Amino acid sequence: MFGKCKRTILSSLLLIGSISAAAAPVASDPLTVTVLGSGTPALTANRFGTSILVEAGGHMLMFDAGRGNVIRLAQLDRSPGQVEAVFLTHYHSDHVNGLADLWMTGYLPFVRRSEPLRLYGPEGVIALADGLMAAHKSDTDIRIADEGVKPETTVLEAHEISPGVVFDEDGLRVTAFNVDHGDLIKPSFGYRIDYDGKKVVLSSDTKYDPAVVEQATGADILIHELGVATEQENPPAWIKKVLDHHTSPEDAGRVFSEAGVKLAVYSHMVRLNSAAGRVTPGEIVRRTRSTYPGALILAEDLMTFVVDDGIAVIPLFADE
Repeated sequence: MFGKCKRTILSSLLLIGSISAAAAPVASDPLTVTVLGSGTPALTANRFGTSILVEAGGHMLMFDAGRGNVIRLAQLDRSPGQVEAVFLTHYHSDHVNGLADLWMTGYLPFVRRSEPLRLYGPEGVIALADGLMAAHKSDTDIRIADEGVKPETTVLEAHEISPGVVFDEDGLRVTAFNVDHGDLIKPSFGYRIDYDGKKVVLSSDTKYDPAVVEQATGADILIHELGVATEQENPPAWIKKVLDHHTSPEDAGRVFSEAGVKLAVYSHMVRLNSAAGRVTPGEIVRRTRSTYPGALILAEDLMTFVVDDGIAVIPLFADE
């Protein structure tokens, strides 16, 4: 059911900097981060909804649950039932519209989860969990009665969190922090993951925010969002509105430089179409380079980062 997929190192230009884009030998207990979905609300087959998988210390955690995350898990030979907790950043649809699929597929008999799926998020997460369980009660009731699914495995165990340490088990620590995704989207969280002296930070959706710099200072990897449109005079109001909720390449470069990260990664790249066309990956790199000279990757779905003595980068699919 969940078959393995052969990985190949891409020949396309993905990494600009001093870290080699190849699988490197790693010790027995690394911190592994996989971009399950690098996309946006846009409907594309090669960039699924935003979702990041973290594996360390025997734990498997997911950060945001955009569309298609269970398909990407299957391509990694991972089961939805193995994901023990999901950490949500905010409640825009593209960050949560794959949550029900992850939850319900995880309690099916052929992938059976052994306990409730833990769900962490800002204010509103309990209502979200209760609503999903109410909406799909007919499914859980039938599967419990007809297929012997254990009732506890069909539960979404919601935890409303505030900034600070929100998960700390077996040396794997997750810290939530506020980010600025706009005046009406509060709270909205980024996450810092620490394990055995290794540090990875996820900016989530945000404008330039010193809080990201603070949390990511000295990080092995900072995975940062991006909002960009082709440079033009007097852009349409809708483009200005969207960009006001995201970080430009120049400002993201400032964050990377000020934090002194070892590897900067773009994911969830909001590239807006306009009369002037669509921004190319090369243009994103050029504009980032005006403020950041270090190692940089434009992530793709199923790109994996293995953090140990160094950072191994294992890509899988090329962009369109």
